[in-house]
Formats: sequence, structure tokens, C-alpha cells
Amino acid sequence: MTTSHPIRFVSLGPGEPDLITLKGFKALQTADCIFCPATMTRDGKYSSRALSILDTLGFSDTIQCFRLPMDKDRTQALKAYEAVYESSKTLRAEGKNIVIVAEGDVGLYSSIHYIYDKLREDGIPVEQIAGIPAFIASGAMAGMHIVSQEERLIILPGLVTTKELEDYLKQQTVVVIMKLSQCVEEVHQCINSHPEYQYHYFENVGTEKEYYSCSNEELREKRFPYFSVMIIRF
Repeated sequence: MTTSHPIRFVSLGPGEPDLITLKGFKALQTADCIFCPATMTRDGKYSSRALSILDTLGFSDTIQCFRLPMDKDRTQALKAYEAVYESSKTLRAEGKNIVIVAEGDVGLYSSIHYIYDKLREDGIPVEQIAGIPAFIASGAMAGMHIVSQEERLIILPGLVTTKELEDYLKQQTVVVIMKLSQCVEEVHQCINSHPEYQYHYFENVGTEKEYYSCSNEELREKRFPYFSVMIIRF
């Protein structure tokens, strides 16, 4: 008789393989199949930061990539998640130990939760394993104390206006902006209008291409890529 394990959602951290938690690593070690999101390159190969992390950690043999289009229209992405949902249910019914991975923390701006929610609605046991989000790794990289004592912190997606940023900072709230590429002009305007604030910019944290700057002169002109984060202190 086979033992059915919960389907586990493992957070891989921001990019550096060593930043996965020990609990997450142990879950990967016992997996029969690891579902990993990836994009398709022009030569037909899968590519993703999650895939790179898994390869470095030595889990190539158990990876099953699924194509996740990088598009604001989520139609194709939802179809990909639906396919993983169906496959993971089938494999678990066969007694397989299934893990589904995501970069950063699976509970923080991770659309892979679509699969988690559907499985839970079906009464299938699921487990979410925490990870280190990009802004925490970014703060450590810069040697920052992101918040201290009674300071407040807010985490925003890229859909934010300059006025919203100004209002939070006037209230002495430290601001973290994820998906920074979606609000380039708004951030530039805030930097130009309020040079007195501290702007800490990070991109590709945890990889060989990681970069950090707190220069207003540079940041007011910089174009922010997808894998970028900003921490603004008053």
C-alpha cells in the first residue's frame, strides 16, 4: 500500500541556491517529481531562475518544467497552472511525492498559489514551505536594517502612483516596491521630487548579475528590469 504525501509548495529564495531553507531542501530530496516554472528560449530550451537553482542543487533528474508565459494577459499562464494541477493530482494518486517550486516565497506575490488553492478546494493535502523573499535578501546584501523599533513597513506591487509613495513616506513608513519594472516613471518622479529620501535599488539579487545602488543621480534615469526591488526609507 502506497502512502500519499501532501503536495508541497517549496520556496526557492531569491536566486542564490544557498538561500533555500533546510526544510525546503529536504522536501526536494524526497520528491519523485518537481514541477518548475520556466520560459521557452528561441532555441526551444527551458530557462528560468528557479530551474537554475534546482540544477545547482543537484535535482535535474526529477525536474518537470512547465512553460509559463511572461505576459500581462494571464490566459496562457492559467492554462499552464491548470495542467500542473491535473498532473500533480494524478501523480499523487499513483503514490508519487510531488513538489511544486517558486522563486522567493510562494506566499508573496506568487501566482503559483492558483494551483495551491485548487488542490485545497479538492480536499487534497497541501503544504507551503516558507522561503526568503527578494527584499529581505536585498537588505542583507546592502547591510541594511530595513526597519527598526517602531517603524512601519509596507510592501507594494509595481502598480503604484507617485502620490501613494509620497503619502506613505510622509507617514514615516518604509516602502518596499516589488515588480519595479511596472512603475518606472512613478519612481523616477518620486526621486526627482524628493531627493531627501533614501532610495536603495537592487536587481538580480542572489545571482552573478546582482547589483545595488543608492545613487539618486543614477536611479532617476535608470530603467528597471523585471528582477528588481527598491527599498525607500524616509
